[in-house]
Amino acid sequence: MGSSTSIREKLNELAKKRILLLDGAMGSQILAYRSSGGNPLAEDDFRGLTGSQVSGDRFANHPSALKGCNDLLCLTMPHLISSIHEAYLSSGADIIETCSFNATEISLSDYGIGNLAYEISAAAARLARKAADSFSTPDKPRFVAGSIGPTAKSASMCPDMDDPAKRAVTWDNLEKAYYDNARGLLDGGADLLLIETIFDTLNAKAAIFAARRLSRERGIDVPLIISATVQENGGRLLAGQTIEAFCVSILHAAPLAIGLNCSFGAEKLKPHIKALSTVAPCLVSAYPNAGLPSSSGTYDEGPDTMAARLEEYMREGLVNILGGCCGSTPAHIAAIAAKAANYSPRPGGAFPKKTLLAGLNVLELNREAGLKGIKRASTTGKADFLMSINQGDYDGALESIQEMVEEGPAIIDISMDDALVDPEIAMSSFLNLALQYSSIARLPVMISSSRWEIVEAALKCLQGKGIVNSLSLKDGEAVFLRRLDLIGSYGAAVVVKVLGKDSGGREEEIACIQKLIAEAGIPPEDVIIDLTDPIV
Repeated sequence: MGSSTSIREKLNELAKKRILLLDGAMGSQILAYRSSGGNPLAEDDFRGLTGSQVSGDRFANHPSALKGCNDLLCLTMPHLISSIHEAYLSSGADIIETCSFNATEISLSDYGIGNLAYEISAAAARLARKAADSFSTPDKPRFVAGSIGPTAKSASMCPDMDDPAKRAVTWDNLEKAYYDNARGLLDGGADLLLIETIFDTLNAKAAIFAARRLSRERGIDVPLIISATVQENGGRLLAGQTIEAFCVSILHAAPLAIGLNCSFGAEKLKPHIKALSTVAPCLVSAYPNAGLPSSSGTYDEGPDTMAARLEEYMREGLVNILGGCCGSTPAHIAAIAAKAANYSPRPGGAFPKKTLLAGLNVLELNREAGLKGIKRASTTGKADFLMSINQGDYDGALESIQEMVEEGPAIIDISMDDALVDPEIAMSSFLNLALQYSSIARLPVMISSSRWEIVEAALKCLQGKGIVNSLSLKDGEAVFLRRLDLIGSYGAAVVVKVLGKDSGGREEEIACIQKLIAEAGIPPEDVIIDLTDPIV
């Protein structure tokens, strides 16, 4: 399909002309598969011990059960995965997803094959690439989206309410796992990456960070589609964010498309897609389930029913990319494609030229006023908070914050610079505890620190879009630029303090700062230049 740099341009150009078709469920097709004897896949199939499997007896003596590890089929039954890709391409799909939803070290470790994450990811992409290329024509090019699932572990939510600061997985664990997953997908020939079924935006931000790291290392543009799953009540992600807050929190990825998938059927998902369509500054994708599952595991919407319900999306101009999730089949995609041919795609949006922050909800800042007039719940200089932190009494520190939150601040401002204990651990532990409470988590977090290690530890805990207070040129341009770039990769805004004492020096310093902001590719809207006297 040419260079990765051109993929974004090609897809954006095609999306101006017509609604693009994504494929349907891989898992549903695997579950529906029957051998020549009429049997569903069994343990030996996943191990590659039936028929003429290319993996030979590689997994014959693997100590853990492998049945259900669909991604492994890219190694043990590649012909099956290829046939599913081909069926969706025959049905009209413009974009097919790799069979790699769980191909991270974290997820594959459940089967004792975490070390195969890169290999499986690369194999998945190669199979999809070969199928897509065989169907591509100049008039209808086909694309491969590397599927990156959320894992079953959350970086934001506590798995044990008796220990609310505990997490099942850390940012560093996730970022490393996503990096190997994405590396394999790109090496195997994926055109873009699809970070999907997001229930916790912090997990997604770790995947975005990994994708950005990979694209920087390779000097290529890796287009991203970022797709969340929402709860029916209120349309929030499982970790609590509104659709708008989710959107704000991942815009630093410069996504090709933002969307919703899985969740429930097309009819119930529609109001949430409509809400997303009003705020998304890029393409909008939707691929709901084929209705709801029955007790037997089948889904209740046939191709015509699902297509008719998705036609409402098209009629109202809500989407650019449509497909199916759980329960959908090639027949569903063919029916959707037939409807899509009659409608124009949603007009493209523009990235907002305003400073937006997010916790579970969104806050807009006035860039001209900066932080003036913004009521903050600040821990700086708060003796009872600091004493509690130094004593390891995080519950006491939490009470201090909760009292401040009751006064109605717009931002929570956390500082650990004066802590006598390890401030990085204290920052992570306290944020993990405090953000379990919706009264606190709904607000954006400001990290006030002169120590970069503390700032970075905090940013790895924020599923929303926080703000760093502050950066300056005191350590030189190279350090400033590196930290500014990282803040952008973590998806945060930043306050930059101007240190010059006289007007001439300040003007020169501001010009230098603006040059570095442009060099780092940080939207000016995400930078607040603070001209107040520096705190010494």
